[in-house]
This record gives sequence, structure tokens and C-alpha cells, in this order.
Amino acid sequence: MASDQSSTMLARIAHELKAHAPFTLGGTVVGIAILVAMVHGKTSPALSERLFAVFHPVHILLSAVVTAAMYRHYGKGGWWACMVVGYVGAIAVGTVSDSLIPFLGELLLQAGDQHVHPHAHIGFIELWWIVNPLALAGAGIGYLWPKTKFPHAGHVLLSTAASLFHMTAAMTHGIGVWTIVGASIFLFLAVWVPCCTSDIVFPLLLVPSHHRGGCEHPHAHDPGDA
Repeated sequence: MASDQSSTMLARIAHELKAHAPFTLGGTVVGIAILVAMVHGKTSPALSERLFAVFHPVHILLSAVVTAAMYRHYGKGGWWACMVVGYVGAIAVGTVSDSLIPFLGELLLQAGDQHVHPHAHIGFIELWWIVNPLALAGAGIGYLWPKTKFPHAGHVLLSTAASLFHMTAAMTHGIGVWTIVGASIFLFLAVWVPCCTSDIVFPLLLVPSHHRGGCEHPHAHDPGDA
């Protein structure tokens, strides 16, 4: 029985990753076009950091809503458990998606000026007064309104924008073809895997196995219709 459940979960995860890939690829193409335009236009790193400070908190809010809604619908858990799952899932995965993976890309591609952008921007620490309250608010919305829907294209846009502006804040000089290719890969990964992890994998792994039913993605379907 446990083996069957594990196989079902792995199959579900693989299905979600496959289903999300086209949206993420489209967002990556748009993101790279913006990146190239901003770098060649010599956009101020300060502007990129301000844009990151807008899109990252909004991404955390949405992620917390969807994560908590998924857990609430399938887990039937209490409000405190839903709040913890929504908050932790959004903060942990959002930080990896918007900050750590882009910063790793900057380091490996040697595309960033370490004097200008020497570290990853960790939103829940550097912007604690807005990111943490929004994560808690999102978890609360997901608990109270587990039928929440949001187009996945919208989520991809927010996640792509946050990751993108973290990268453009570091790119103060021109970029070549290989940098663009590498940035595309890191931007794709920064959105693709974390978004699925936060919204689908993380909450479902915490749901007791006897509560797990067919997975209906809350971005595209109303969980209440299940």
C-alpha cells in the first residue's frame, strides 16, 4: 500500500512538472527579453532592486494563498497547521525561487558585479516588515477561502519577474550569448521546480495519505469542485 501511494505521489509530481513546463518556458522567453533590454539599456541596479522589492512580496503572498488552500482542501487540517504550512511553504520555496537560484546563476555565470550585488536578497529578512505579514495573510486567505483560483500564467509571471529583477540588479555590464543561454536555464529552473514544489508537492506531502485524492491544481481548477 505504501509503495502504491509513493508511486502515485511521484506520478503526480511528474505530471505537474510536465504540465507546468510550457507556461514556465514562455515566461522565461519573455523574462530573458526584458533582461537583455535592461542590461543593454544600462538600467540602474537600484531600479531592479526596487522592482524585486515589489514582485517578491506579491509572489510570496500568492504562493502562501495557494499552498494553504491546497493543504486546507486535501488535508482537512486545523487553522494553525494551515497557517504554518502556508507560511513555511511560501517563504522557503519563494526564497529559493526568487533569490537563491538567481544568485547562484549570477555566481556561476560570473554575470554579476559582486561589488554592486555581493549577496542574495533574502526577502523575509531584508524586507521582513512586508514579506512576513503578506505570507501570513496569504496563508489566512488560503485557509478561509480554499476555493481560491489563480491562473497559472499569472503565477509564472510574478515568479519570473521576482527572479529576473534579482538577476538584473547584478548585471551592470554587457552580456554575451552564453550568458544569455545560462541565464535562461537558471531563470527557467528558478520558476519551474519551486512553483510546483510550493503549490503542489509541499502541501500534499504533509497531507495524511488517507486524505489524498485526485490532485486538481488550484491555479487552474477550483478545489471545491473535486
